[in-house]
Amino acid sequence: MTATPERILVIDDEEYMLALFDTILGKEGYTVVGVASGEEALQRLKTDEFDLVISDLVLPGIDGLAMFEQVKALQAQLPYILMTGYATVESAVAAMKEGVNDYLTKPIELEELKVVVQKALELHRLTREVEHWRAQASHNQVFPNIIGRSKPLQALLKQVRLVAQSESTVLLQGESGTGKELIARAIHTYSPRKERPFVTLDCGTVSESLLESELFGYVKGAFTGATSNKKGLCEEANRGTLFFDEIGDVTPAFQAKLLRLLQTGEIRPVGSTKPMSVDVRIVAATNKELRHEVQEQRFREDLYYRLAVVPLAVPPLRERREDIPLLVSHFLTQYSQRSGQPAKLISPAVLQQLMDAPWPGNIRELEHTIERAVVLSPGTEISSDSLTLEPILSAAQATPGLESSETSCAQRSIKPRAIGPERPSCWASVAQRFMRK
Repeated sequence: MTATPERILVIDDEEYMLALFDTILGKEGYTVVGVASGEEALQRLKTDEFDLVISDLVLPGIDGLAMFEQVKALQAQLPYILMTGYATVESAVAAMKEGVNDYLTKPIELEELKVVVQKALELHRLTREVEHWRAQASHNQVFPNIIGRSKPLQALLKQVRLVAQSESTVLLQGESGTGKELIARAIHTYSPRKERPFVTLDCGTVSESLLESELFGYVKGAFTGATSNKKGLCEEANRGTLFFDEIGDVTPAFQAKLLRLLQTGEIRPVGSTKPMSVDVRIVAATNKELRHEVQEQRFREDLYYRLAVVPLAVPPLRERREDIPLLVSHFLTQYSQRSGQPAKLISPAVLQQLMDAPWPGNIRELEHTIERAVVLSPGTEISSDSLTLEPILSAAQATPGLESSETSCAQRSIKPRAIGPERPSCWASVAQRFMRK
């Protein structure tokens, strides 16, 4: 069965431009409808379905910018590309802050035209797909608190389903902000211990002097201020799951005490002479490469192998960019509700900025960015000005090999823009794979 060609509405009062678009984009498999004025375009939009609008900035009657506002009112998610001469390119760049997806400068570079159109249409498909999956997420998602359907995430969740049924110790390794605690909770939730406690110890925030009493508890009189016996986290987690967050931060002295717990299943409260048996399933997480820490003699090798019975790698956000629209949708709903507002909208152009960003802080950084954007966007739609993003190029610079085989930007042989911010669309190949699933 042949897919229906995507429909593009082109608005330009010069006949040769309409003919050019019809020829070039027609060869790419698109259906092109050309009109000479904004008024005629609005009539077509009210009766026909389109996937993209390309409009000249200077038009008789309604100009390209006013036309954009009316198109946005009719179909908020419909992508919009503006054509402009070099003399008015600054207006086009300013329009992008208002939600215009992209711009083309005249005379049109044909290869650039193809890329810009492909990028806008891919984003439109992705936006529609996000809405579809968002509507069905509550019905068919096994892990309701873990959002995404990218291959790296699904591969990890497949492993989580398998390891959850065992009693094996699990070591989660991944960068800060990737959601390691959510994965740990998922392991507990789908394990036979799910009715028992899930207890967390953040090893990076508790001082070494308190770690032992926090984990193992203490008896009355063990130290000044110990006026009664106190259960430690191990005892609270008995028959449940004990999650050590940032396990790579504990000192060598405390590592020895953890090793004894893993070897014998026994603890000794501070000040006590009697060991106590506990039944806990251990899940640990770290943002460090523990093999390297072992080599540098900062982490015990025997403890590492006790922890890494089942090592699981939690992927960074840059390796699962196709999940960004779903995460954005989730955080928009969450923080709009917290502020007592209807869920704010996000334009394809702003979504593209989020897709292109490097996200060194991973999901946590994305969440905080959306929370901030909700607060700083007083209207019904997230504005580009409310986003505070790292420079796009820093992702490739900070992460060697990040571009890899999916970097198509350098292969386009397209002239750089004379004016305006650089907006690479390297995510496009990722979006393509997402849409083919």
